[in-house]
Amino acid sequence: MSQQPLSPGEARSTIQALPRADDPAALAAEVQRLRVDVERLGRAERLQRALFAISDLASSDQDTATVLHGLHEIVGRLMYAENFYIVRYSPDDESMRFIYFADSLDPVTPDPEEVVSAEKMANSLTLALIRHGKPVLGPSDDVRRELDVPRDETLGPDSEDWLGVPMVDEGVVRGAIVVQSYDPKNRYSEDDRVLLGYVAQHILTALARRDAQQELERRVDERTRELREQVAERERSERLQAALFRIAEQAGRSESIEVFYAEVHGIVSALLDARNFFIALLTDDGQELDFPYSVDERDQKRPRRRLAKGLTEFVLASGRPLLADRDDIHRLVAEGKVQSFGTPSVCWLGVPLQIGGKPVGVIAVQSYTPDYLYSKRDQELLSFVSFHIAQALERRQAHESLREAYAELEQRVASRTSELADANRELLDQISVRERMEHKLKHEAMHDTLTGLPNRSHLLGRMGMALSRYRYDPTQLFAVLFLDLDRFKVVNDSVGHLVGDELLKEAARRIGRCVRDPDMVSRLGGDEFAIVLDFIHTSDDAVAVAERVIKSLAEPMRIAGKELYTSASIGIALVDGRYRSPEELLRDADVAMYRAKATGRQRYALFDEHLHEAALKLLELEGDLRRALQRQEFEPYYQPIISLADGGLVGFEALMRWHHPMRGLSMPGDFIGIAEETGSLEHMDWQIYELVCRDIRRLSARNAYTTLNVSPRHLRAPDFDQRLLEMMSRHEVRPAHLRLEVTEGALLEQPEQVQACLARLREAGVMTLLDDFGTGYSSLSYLHRFPLHGLKIDRSFVAELRSGESGGSTAIVRAIRLLADSLGLEVIAEGIETEEQRYQLRLLGLSLGQGYLFSKPAAAGEILTRYGLATED
Repeated sequence: MSQQPLSPGEARSTIQALPRADDPAALAAEVQRLRVDVERLGRAERLQRALFAISDLASSDQDTATVLHGLHEIVGRLMYAENFYIVRYSPDDESMRFIYFADSLDPVTPDPEEVVSAEKMANSLTLALIRHGKPVLGPSDDVRRELDVPRDETLGPDSEDWLGVPMVDEGVVRGAIVVQSYDPKNRYSEDDRVLLGYVAQHILTALARRDAQQELERRVDERTRELREQVAERERSERLQAALFRIAEQAGRSESIEVFYAEVHGIVSALLDARNFFIALLTDDGQELDFPYSVDERDQKRPRRRLAKGLTEFVLASGRPLLADRDDIHRLVAEGKVQSFGTPSVCWLGVPLQIGGKPVGVIAVQSYTPDYLYSKRDQELLSFVSFHIAQALERRQAHESLREAYAELEQRVASRTSELADANRELLDQISVRERMEHKLKHEAMHDTLTGLPNRSHLLGRMGMALSRYRYDPTQLFAVLFLDLDRFKVVNDSVGHLVGDELLKEAARRIGRCVRDPDMVSRLGGDEFAIVLDFIHTSDDAVAVAERVIKSLAEPMRIAGKELYTSASIGIALVDGRYRSPEELLRDADVAMYRAKATGRQRYALFDEHLHEAALKLLELEGDLRRALQRQEFEPYYQPIISLADGGLVGFEALMRWHHPMRGLSMPGDFIGIAEETGSLEHMDWQIYELVCRDIRRLSARNAYTTLNVSPRHLRAPDFDQRLLEMMSRHEVRPAHLRLEVTEGALLEQPEQVQACLARLREAGVMTLLDDFGTGYSSLSYLHRFPLHGLKIDRSFVAELRSGESGGSTAIVRAIRLLADSLGLEVIAEGIETEEQRYQLRLLGLSLGQGYLFSKPAAAGEILTRYGLATED
């Protein structure tokens, strides 16, 4: 293990301890040792500057090539690196990319974007190094023998000295960094190997952070593009809705049909290019084609004609829209399907007008120049508009017919009284229409307008009848299935509500095909459906239906040219004697559905008493927490922080425990989650802080400090530091005896506010430790940005320490200790449970730790007795 650099105080002590001048040999030896220490301090300083330079370079907005060249220059300042390259490795498909390559002899420079498979690089020293997973040093021939790799002339020249280190992330090799020398004068040492290995991990972290930033920017651009498309689609929908409203308005307001046609032309022109526009209608006998409205740049008049093979007749015969450019028209003419009438057009778009499901006419637009060509979107738009135009025409024609009928009736009444019977029959017809309309209104009041399924009111009525039947005859079992479509909000947010509505319709059709005639499928609202299964024998019948529904909905749906996927989470409630209303059955099915969704979605769950009891227990726990705050049932437990060298007491970490009057001692994991949801956690923390400040006067008898765990919510509070300092003053707690523990996540939420809060506490003398270091981002930037006094290595790294290992957890702990030393931070290891772990931590240079090896968390009284601290106030 290499010696540590001397601190300034140690250097002054060493200078004062120099031998006297009358002992030249001893004086020379001491001077030589001081030179070695000075050189070691210089190397440590260069390493620290290099690490900061790597972090700053990765955070810059320079392009990737410039960043990689900068990394090369940084490594070159630490060692000989004229020949240097970085390779990224994907363990999933065993492929590599040489993202940076600089070599003075090799004439071939790999493309940084080219992905090279492991098969192509079978004899590569780089691939062998990655698979080996440990640093390798030596001449090329020696390295090949060590890694068992045959010589391959195609993979570049041999080097006099070759040094490669893998880049490892969480135990997985993600790439490698290699330097090599063709000059016998320039060779690498073990110090270079260790240095490059340490720098490599920071380069990997920098590259990963840069990749994450680029991925974030790509996703932001992609989301921005989607939002723009959604905005454009919404604006288009609004224009279309306004146009349809105007069409309906003009149908009832226009004085004549000719005025109505002109108004329709103006409305369509606002949606697409309609300079050349006509409406064609079949005559009553169906033998001729009339053009009641036509505006055209080339063909001023369109006289009535007998049906032939024109494009208009082609649309009428097929009943489908036709979008054709000049080539398409020539092809149709060549095939004998159409013949041309009038001036040939560059692009022609026609859609049928259908009344009562039967084509009765065509609405068409055309362009004579290539300046404007119609698209499929224009076709969909015109088709949608044509449907409403047809409805308006039908209403208009009905209105005209009714007016003509009234006029004829008046004429007949005036001329002949016998026409009165005809008028009475016509009146009866109108009454029939009214009755049908009332029936339709009643239907709409009990059914969902989108899917046509029964709505919640209809469902509850049906369930009420089934429940009454069950009470009369308990053998008449029935069940209620509550369905919720998984990820439906993603569909709405990504492709729009129109497509989402079509997905709901298709889901309703598929669900309906999974049940029998006596059963009822209902839409409750949004993406929620319910099924009432009548006359079942056991719960297995309901489970079989749920499985059919899940399987049916799992199949892809083709909607608006897109292949969409959804699934369902289903809750099942079977009727029994405890139910008094249909709402109770629906509620329990809803509870079961949430259980299915919580266990992984795309599955079902049967409601039973366990679910009911779980809901009651959760409600009971919420009440217990509120009462516990009033009764002050929360108590701090303390775990000692020990000197690893001599076992001396350094401090304590305060941990929350709950003394429940019935359940006894509860750990934070049993109640912290519900406390956060109900907003009780802050009040619980302040109760613990108050008790800790009360205990510190006795705990600090040997100048030991106590640490408090602080959540991000506290640090975002504007008065947290002032409130804490006032509490310390009230209990006469010295700032040196209290420290705070924060997590990495707390530093990333509103970092400016958190930094200011911690700085004010630091000025008051209260130090801050970074808890669970290594499990989050572990970024260098906030280690020197925030006023931190020390950091705590997470227990997961301590648990993995093994004797004799140099990589894995050992390398990470060593790197954290070196990083902390370079920044002047205190390091504490958590979760020490064995003497072997304590021994390994001491070998790695750590001096402080805590864990079950020394003591489990205990109440203040037990701690005071165990360590012989003062027991009086």
